[in-house]
Amino acid sequence: MTMTHLQPLIVHRYRDGTALGRALATRIADQIQEALGAGRRFVLGCPGGRTPTTTYAALADELSARGLDLRGLVIAMMDDYVVPHGGGWQAVDGDAHYSCRRFAHTEIRMVLNASIDPDRAIPEANVWLPDPADPADYEARLRQAGGIDFFILASGAGDGHVAFNPPGTARDSRTRVVELAEQTRRDNLSTFPEFAGLHEVPTHGVTVGIATITEATTGAMIVIGPDKRDAFAHLTSGDDYDPNWPATVYHLIDGAALYADEDAASPAERAL
Repeated sequence: MTMTHLQPLIVHRYRDGTALGRALATRIADQIQEALGAGRRFVLGCPGGRTPTTTYAALADELSARGLDLRGLVIAMMDDYVVPHGGGWQAVDGDAHYSCRRFAHTEIRMVLNASIDPDRAIPEANVWLPDPADPADYEARLRQAGGIDFFILASGAGDGHVAFNPPGTARDSRTRVVELAEQTRRDNLSTFPEFAGLHEVPTHGVTVGIATITEATTGAMIVIGPDKRDAFAHLTSGDDYDPNWPATVYHLIDGAALYADEDAASPAERAL
């Protein structure tokens, strides 16, 4: 059942993205260590893009330092670009620079595994992505796994999209194929600078829904950099889900907090 109760606004501010990444990675590593130590699988919900990279790098250091066996860690991606195929949709080529599958393996799994013994590393099969040909299957897979234990979230700079959920997304939305908002596509020109222009950015994506996100056990929203100042303002201006800025979904996740660096929060704010 989707969680609808509201959480108190908790904002953690840090001097820069590196300090933010270290703090959040420590929190996540603590939970991973507890779950794996108890013989449980741990499902980590992950976005692609620039925002979480400092967290992934710091998490790699934390997991290596703790000597954990990561074979029980699952990387559950939140979305991917799709293209038309046979009257339906298929994920873009996994080698494409903007492929979330490529990002999951090269920028998350390989980073986390870099200092881990191969016999104790995250296996390739533990990288999960929604299938555009059968989006509902992702919901079932996550449910069978016991849900997402921790969801790392990021807000779109221009329109507040979270995953590929555009402004106007209903609270009860589930994993599905969506048409991307033009502003979301423009935001992704910065996320993936190899795009020559807006015409190269796919128009559709498969994405988890707002309800899918709220069912995570806990999570965190990250905003880093001066281009996320508007996002920070939106994310701290209320205490409920605002469909006009879907990233406000973090208010509905138990124990979730907003992690911001000095540039995103405000140059005048004193950082930790």
